[in-house]
Amino acid sequence: MAENLGLILVAGIVVCGLIFSGAKSPPPLQTVAELDLSRYVGRWYSLAHIPTSFERGCAKGTTATYTILPNGQIEVLNECYDAKGQKKAVRGRAWIPDPKEPAKLKVSFVNLFGIWLFPGDYWVIELAPDYSYAVVGHPARKYGWVLSRTPTLDEATWAKIREALERAGYRWEQFVLIDQSVHQTK
Repeated sequence: MAENLGLILVAGIVVCGLIFSGAKSPPPLQTVAELDLSRYVGRWYSLAHIPTSFERGCAKGTTATYTILPNGQIEVLNECYDAKGQKKAVRGRAWIPDPKEPAKLKVSFVNLFGIWLFPGDYWVIELAPDYSYAVVGHPARKYGWVLSRTPTLDEATWAKIREALERAGYRWEQFVLIDQSVHQTK
């Protein structure tokens, strides 16, 4: 009996090794080389994202507004509309931990006595030369956002964004489009 149990255990380990050896992990996430915060700040429309628990309740019209503060940090104001059309908002802080890597930011929405706790990674992985759109990712690809200065993008721009996401190790199927009709003029 003990011999059979040992044989089953070894066989299980071999099978698991074969299964997982074929699974490739994506390469390290690359960010844009340059990020000019003075051009990046302002209002962005979130056009697509990988759904997250902290965005639960946002049905449409999600925006992010970034403002540089006197201390160099960035004030973050995320707004959206819930299913009943009520506006929701949350404020946070972002900062660049390493000035040599300006596209790798930390963001927190939990403030306790002036200390921003539980920061998350906010990495700019694609950015239009004119700062008209940006793609933001997470090193483990748990999160992702497509941001634009306008509530809509043309198909050629969407194609560039999908290509950038694929290069970065994301699957476009992970993303959900966000209804921005509340911001479009009729």
